[in-house]
Amino acid sequence: MNQETKQKSVVFALLIATFLTAIEGTIVSTAMPKIVEDLGGSELYTWVISVYLLAIVISTPVFGKLADLFGRRIMFTIGVSIFLAGSMLSGLSQSMEQLVLFRLIQGIGAGALTTLPFTIIGDVFTFEMRAKMQGWMSSVWGIAGITGPLAGGFIVDTISWHWIFYMNLPFGILSLFLLWTSLKENIEKKKHRIDYAGIFTFAVSITAFLYALTLLKEEEHVTSGILSLLIVAAIGISLFIWIESKADEPMLPLTLFKNRFITISTIAGFLLGFILVAVTFYIPLWVQGVTGLNATMSGVTMLPMSITWPFAAVLSGKLMAKTSIGRITVMGISVITAGCLGLVLFTDHTIVPLMMVVTAIIGFGFGLSLTAFTVAVQSSVEWKVRGAAMGTFNLMRNLGQSIGIAVSGLWLSEKLSGQVLESSLHTVFIILVVLALCAIVTAGVLLGEKGKELSLN
Repeated sequence: MNQETKQKSVVFALLIATFLTAIEGTIVSTAMPKIVEDLGGSELYTWVISVYLLAIVISTPVFGKLADLFGRRIMFTIGVSIFLAGSMLSGLSQSMEQLVLFRLIQGIGAGALTTLPFTIIGDVFTFEMRAKMQGWMSSVWGIAGITGPLAGGFIVDTISWHWIFYMNLPFGILSLFLLWTSLKENIEKKKHRIDYAGIFTFAVSITAFLYALTLLKEEEHVTSGILSLLIVAAIGISLFIWIESKADEPMLPLTLFKNRFITISTIAGFLLGFILVAVTFYIPLWVQGVTGLNATMSGVTMLPMSITWPFAAVLSGKLMAKTSIGRITVMGISVITAGCLGLVLFTDHTIVPLMMVVTAIIGFGFGLSLTAFTVAVQSSVEWKVRGAAMGTFNLMRNLGQSIGIAVSGLWLSEKLSGQVLESSLHTVFIILVVLALCAIVTAGVLLGEKGKELSLN
């Protein structure tokens, strides 16, 4: 390890950057009703989050490989700069169309902050210290999950929604300053082939699909334009699969899907990503639009989910020493299903403490299941492909979130209050129950004899 590297400052810089990326995934949820009230454009409600997540999915592998070509520090700087530019522009938005565009820019930068901190940790620390440092990095996501909804609600109610974006600026600049004054790179830069064709076809096909969903909601029937977009999406995905089968370093390594546990885990991860993003964004909307409470209370409602999640994640790790991963995944998703059934029972008179019980249940289920799926992916492949396997799992989970918010938005009413909103959200919650049941069936395959072999033992 380079002796000039000031480890504490590097870690602090990376923790700040990771926190900014993580909190942007939750802080916006409680602010969205107020943003729509100010800017209008309720038909683009779901695009504010889906375009951000899609940009992360696409840019993450690009930044990872560019960092090997040009160095971690310069690519981290570019990523933070793009993220901060997107944040500032998002705060200055005068329309929903502008906000969607600027969130796209912000998401591109967030792709760098999602992957590079973990890579830099691997460069800077010895093998013995990496696990501890990675644990710190992962815990930031839990802290952001707890503080994000509360901070978003508080900022909206006391200052202005614009500041949920502006607040990133000083912290991002501090992160860059610490990294540039502390990290002295002395690494071997490796040559990589970036899968530009795969990334392009993937982006075009998913964007065409999401835009088709937006038009379908507006038109309420399939037009020739919508059909054309769906055809573009289908052709694009087919071409993407063909490109990935031929690429030297594919964005999505298809050979991994020959492993049954990878296939099962990625399908379940996609479904759970869908459920997670819907829960994260529609419960705050219910609290503000249906029950008439303020943004701060919507953040309070989401708080238990962020507390029970890490607790269940620790419990999941301990259970793996005693039982099969398959059993833990089914148990966790069953808990999520119970929580989604609780959402279906919500009424406009449901009190906040009862809502908090439901979010606590859902968070507990996610902590159990996603932790177990992560270990299933790591344990079912050799070390040399473990990074690719985890990248594939995370890509599919993020894709599930990006598509999930758009698909569920088909049932969301343009009037974001009253009985119309209540009815549309109930429909979304019922869909989540169905998806959770599908995830249980998918995870059930891990209960087979081979699934019992996958454990921490």
